[in-house]
Amino acid sequence: MTGARVVVLVKDFGSAKQRLSPALDPDRRRELAVELARKALAAAGPDAIVVAGSEEAAALARELAAEVIVEAHPTGQRDAARRGIERALELGAGSVLLLSSDLPLVSRSAVEELLRLAAAYAPPVAVAAPAIGRGGTNALFLNPPEAIGLHFGDDSLRKFEAEAHERGVRFEVFESDAFALDLDEPSDLVARG
Repeated sequence: MTGARVVVLVKDFGSAKQRLSPALDPDRRRELAVELARKALAAAGPDAIVVAGSEEAAALARELAAEVIVEAHPTGQRDAARRGIERALELGAGSVLLLSSDLPLVSRSAVEELLRLAAAYAPPVAVAAPAIGRGGTNALFLNPPEAIGLHFGDDSLRKFEAEAHERGVRFEVFESDAFALDLDEPSDLVARG
């Protein structure tokens, strides 16, 4: 098996960022979703696997030379992540980093730092980058890729940790400003600056 593959989950731009409706009109939400996806794809690098919720999102990913899986009928983040993990395994990945596509501060160096730190732990291991507030998780490293199940949404960090302990998988938290802020709520726009 080879090293880690980064799996980026990119929703359909037209339906992304609905919780920002009180602060942004539909055109601005779409622009923001495209901008954030572009940033996440650049941070993930050219060997990323992108699970795209639309042809438009897939086209953006292909521009950046990523491997692309288009979801014909998107059913949610967990299924998208599962598809990305399956593809990473087909490509011989020994580990994966699941990366959200709504992180305004993410960078290539931050992704490399997380991967470097995570690679130092003997498997099985899960390393999570928490979101500010709501108990969410914005990035999750898994070695092996199926070390624990997939949980998304509010309180996912606690769910990942509980399952890791239940399965005897080492669980580490990676605190990083680059991964902490995601743009889901109007208050997150203020934090972005």
